[in-house]
Amino acid sequence: MENMVITIARSYGSGGRTLGKKLAEEYGIKAYDREIIRMASDDSGINEALFGEADESMRRVPIFRSAGADSDGEVFAPDDPRFTSPENLFRYQAKIIRQLAKTESCIIIGRCADYILRDYDNVAKLFFYASEENCITRVLNQKKVSSEAEAIERIAKIDRYRANYYKYFTGRDWDNVSNYDFCIDTASMDYDKLIRVVKAYLAER
Repeated sequence: MENMVITIARSYGSGGRTLGKKLAEEYGIKAYDREIIRMASDDSGINEALFGEADESMRRVPIFRSAGADSDGEVFAPDDPRFTSPENLFRYQAKIIRQLAKTESCIIIGRCADYILRDYDNVAKLFFYASEENCITRVLNQKKVSSEAEAIERIAKIDRYRANYYKYFTGRDWDNVSNYDFCIDTASMDYDKLIRVVKAYLAER
């Protein structure tokens, strides 16, 4: 039986990561998020901290696409000056994501996985979003901020970063529904019903 792979992109505060973890439990498969970075570090021999630093630097880059950011390109060798460039770190993550899609059923959260696996028939690409009001409530409930104003600022900052990161490495708009197979407003129902709806969709694919 072919592996079932689900990629999840999500707006901040939509509960997409939680949904991804719950879906993984439902199917008895693994959900990968920042674990991709650790695996890419192990594969490349590049210190894991450099991946985090590259992510942080991406928060400040222009949103035009890098000429060297192609996820399908070969990784640069250790003797290449671009070995620890953001483009090469992204390629190593893309390499891990493709390996996972070929070898196991899993859920991959973020990391432009929908784009990296765009030509894979066994991949369902999901996008979770919610209204600003609903996202604010979730962020406040997570106790990561102390005020509504801080929640609004955090949501805007993280969504802007996700959009810029996606644009930089894919040349596409992160929130364009045509990138995905299934999009759903998570404010429309509770987690249990959302899981049932997503599973029903996946069963019909």
